[in-house]
Amino acid sequence: MSLEKVLAISGKPGLYELLVQTRTGFIAESLADGKKSTVGLRNNVSLLSEISIYTYSDEVKLFEVFKNIATKENNGEAISHKEDNPTLVAYFREVLPEFDEERVYVSDIKKVLNWYNILQKRGLIAEAFTAEAAATETEAK
Repeated sequence: MSLEKVLAISGKPGLYELLVQTRTGFIAESLADGKKSTVGLRNNVSLLSEISIYTYSDEVKLFEVFKNIATKENNGEAISHKEDNPTLVAYFREVLPEFDEERVYVSDIKKVLNWYNILQKRGLIAEAFTAEAAATETEAK
């Protein structure tokens, strides 16, 4: 599965894989339990590939933040999103030192860490960044 098809659906916990588009929306499968659900066009849905994190100078794509976490943790699991707020902010500052503390809330940091851990448990983090490294190496040749 490609990370490009991973969705966050407001009002529903966790992450989903886009399976099929329908006339009235689409069908998504939960990455947590594999249950399929129909999502209407009225739901607020975000592709993870389109989400960015504010920094003081620019915006950084969520996958770059995931890559920084994966590098820090050697493709392992990040800290729990249930840690206390100062711990979460300090950890996030390590992986993205320039994040804008006025526009990036602790709730956003919790989502990023939770999403990273969901993807990491499914093996998608290592798979995505290994494939990216191989593609970059091929381009260099």
